[in-house]
Amino acid sequence: MPDIYIIELFVIGLLLLMVTLGSGWIARLPLSFAIIYLIVGIFLGPYGFGLIQLRRDGVFNAELLERITELVVLISVFGCGLKIVRPLKLRVWDITTRLIIFLMPISIFALAAVGKLFLGMNWGEAILLGAILAPTDPVLASEVQLTDTNDQDELRFGLTSEGGLNDALAFPFVYFGIYALKDENWGNWFKQWIMVDLIWAIASGIVMGIVVAKSIVWIEQKIQKRRAADELMEDFIAISTILLTYSLTEMVNGYGFLAVFVAGLVVQRSYRNSEKPLAQLEFVEQVEKLLEVGTILILGSILLFKPMLNYAMQSLLVITLLFLIIRPVGVWISTIGKRPLDSRRRTFHPGTRWLFGWFGIRGVGSLYYLAYAFGHGLKGEVGEQIAWITYTTIVVSVIVHGISATPLMKWYERDLANQRNATP
Repeated sequence: MPDIYIIELFVIGLLLLMVTLGSGWIARLPLSFAIIYLIVGIFLGPYGFGLIQLRRDGVFNAELLERITELVVLISVFGCGLKIVRPLKLRVWDITTRLIIFLMPISIFALAAVGKLFLGMNWGEAILLGAILAPTDPVLASEVQLTDTNDQDELRFGLTSEGGLNDALAFPFVYFGIYALKDENWGNWFKQWIMVDLIWAIASGIVMGIVVAKSIVWIEQKIQKRRAADELMEDFIAISTILLTYSLTEMVNGYGFLAVFVAGLVVQRSYRNSEKPLAQLEFVEQVEKLLEVGTILILGSILLFKPMLNYAMQSLLVITLLFLIIRPVGVWISTIGKRPLDSRRRTFHPGTRWLFGWFGIRGVGSLYYLAYAFGHGLKGEVGEQIAWITYTTIVVSVIVHGISATPLMKWYERDLANQRNATP
């Protein structure tokens, strides 16, 4: 009998072969690759062949899940930064500012209200739930993000930049929820949360993203003038930029995800040869796709029927309100008076605003925040409650957003994106 590890390698290799060779057909269907990975992951879990086991003797390996999801989010947010070539002007980034500064808090506090009023949580637990589920995912949302550096579409730009900047306002509230779990007297830690986890961590994340990325590019250019690096090794500069930016930022208590996204923006603008960031983007996207396969396989393998059923009504309430009310209404409020950059319309087309509201995709980012919370104090019954609501929400998002992304984006490109220059 072959070793289980060998069988796992065989299954993953076969899956990669099938989705790669069939990608031309899959891309034309109302079906995402993540749905395929999820189904295969379920078959590899305890209800199938039992090849992937994150639970041993009833103990869930949250640390492994945290590290895997951390890496794939890092790769993804750096790629988001590399895709964006727009000028760093407030007018150009107006849609991003609205989605982060207005939509994110609206989503977090609306979800927190649901947790407090309907799910029996206290405010700390409810805010943690909101912080985990509010951010859109930079990994699974790739189908509705910018397709390349020449793509100037504002819907795709908004979703890409929102995915890259999510943790600028989500992570502080993850910390808020964790602090509240440990100490219900907010007065003992609230000032520290404001000064360190909100102001300092965001500011240092931005600064470190700029400084580290510019330093790496400067060092590379100096060395390359004397002796060029091996072409096969050159793309690894992108990985080194990600890891150095993230680690150095975390050392000074900054938000590493934010710094890595900023580093992607800086790298895109720091090379005179535009082919270099393009090559890095291509390499990063390939690594991201590979890590996405592993992450969604793991998600499928950890799903259990009984606990999902136990929290099914709570999950259904959260999913319905989040997908159909909280996110769409939050987007509608956030985009009031927003005028498209490339159109003579005075405001966004209602269809565009509706698509912004619909494509609030949940995925790997929420898995990371959940695993992080497990490693920092989330446990017991409330931990089970938040975990299974999160897992179920991600699964539903993978399915409904995966099925709807292709037809809706085709409709958008056919009927809305081509009417940018139309008069109101």
